[in-house]
Amino acid sequence: MSELTQLKLEKIDEYRFRIPRSYKPGMRVPGIIYTDEKLLKDIRQDKALEQVANVAFLPGIVGASLAMPDIHWGYGFCIGGVAATDIAEGGVISPGGVGYDINCGVRLLKTGLQYEQIKDKIEDLVYALFSDVPSGVGSKGDIRVSAKEEREILVKGAKWAVEKGFGIREDLECTEEYGAIEGADPKAVSDRAYERGKAQSGTLGSGNHFLEIQVIDQLYDSRLSDSFGLELGQITVMIHSGSRGLGYQICDEYVRSMVRCLEKYKINLPDRQLACAPVKSPEGESYLAAMKCAANYAWANRQCLMHLTRKAFERVLSQPWEKLGMYLVYDVAHNIAKIEKHNVGGQEKKLCVHRKGATRAVPAGHAALPHMYKETGQPVIIPGDMGRNSYLLVGTEKSSETFFSTCHGAGRLKSRTAATRSIDANALLKDLKSKGIIVKASGRDTLVEEAPQVYKDVNEVVDVVHNAGISKRVCRMRPLGVIKG
Repeated sequence: MSELTQLKLEKIDEYRFRIPRSYKPGMRVPGIIYTDEKLLKDIRQDKALEQVANVAFLPGIVGASLAMPDIHWGYGFCIGGVAATDIAEGGVISPGGVGYDINCGVRLLKTGLQYEQIKDKIEDLVYALFSDVPSGVGSKGDIRVSAKEEREILVKGAKWAVEKGFGIREDLECTEEYGAIEGADPKAVSDRAYERGKAQSGTLGSGNHFLEIQVIDQLYDSRLSDSFGLELGQITVMIHSGSRGLGYQICDEYVRSMVRCLEKYKINLPDRQLACAPVKSPEGESYLAAMKCAANYAWANRQCLMHLTRKAFERVLSQPWEKLGMYLVYDVAHNIAKIEKHNVGGQEKKLCVHRKGATRAVPAGHAALPHMYKETGQPVIIPGDMGRNSYLLVGTEKSSETFFSTCHGAGRLKSRTAATRSIDANALLKDLKSKGIIVKASGRDTLVEEAPQVYKDVNEVVDVVHNAGISKRVCRMRPLGVIKG
């Protein structure tokens, strides 16, 4: 029996389990996993719990090393992990706590369309989107920028795209950080990262990234759904993408360079993949400035993708997107580290909050919210797999116990290699078609690697965070047409 299997978790309640500090000498805080007994069996299949314990070694970590129900093994941190460090107490920032796809995130568009109105146009829309939106490994878009413009994107984020005519001011109000986080410094980004990013604005990317036409099939809270302008049978569009090659290169370079910081700052960790530096150090500040550049690039990218989506709908349905009611509900990051103020032990502290495969979920009244969401709480977008559902949730007061964080998706069950070995692409396409789901992918390998059966059931994941009270269900969407990278 492996050490991992022997790990005895302490059950706090129906939806929380604890890894005690005594599990490993050197843990500064306990680990807390949000899950239920059923999902816990899947979580135990890889090393994610061990990674939760390892993160508890980080200097300055406060509260607990947290994990959401969609956790699975990742680089250093598990995917689905949350950790906050106290900057004044030598708290660190770790590139592994953000991940390689910096500001991978999701945006949700509503439309004024009902399924019955356009059910015969879904296939046309899918083919138009697949034609107009570049996708796949190394894909390049028609939105080309000069070196000077690329540096502007890294500072301005989605605002750059809106200034170029790829959206409207209201889009920025419905984007986390208004589409650009302050403090980005293009000088912290290498020439190689610039080279990888310069032709990828407005591209979907590969892997689990997607563009999906959906229909709302269940409402959970009529007051909130009315506030968001959502109803049963309504068509929505979800976009899931990140910072592409630029973000990957930034992470790769800083992960390798920060290994040297472990000795320099006398940091002892059980896993070198957790390489980190104090936030208030030259290395920490440089990574944070570069990470913010990648985050802003990702917000600009999703803004451009939404512009291409609106244009495809216009072309197929022969109406301007405004008349089609294609307005942004919200855009959220789920791979990012942010400097935030939180209450810790009755005191307000400035923390570096790592969310890797986790979504910010602030409650009604929070200062970070735009005026239209002050009374509802932050919209939280949770994508599922291409054969099941996706969700819109809102943040709650109880999410203060997770530094205002919740899950980010379904979470993988099988590796991409295992999926390729065990799933037949033709059978998968036939099954999805039988469910009324049209799929276009840039490659058959991507299709198989992202099959519904390689993921946990997002319905079960959302049940946990809703029942635990760290976010609240608003509505559920099911896929009609999917574009995969």
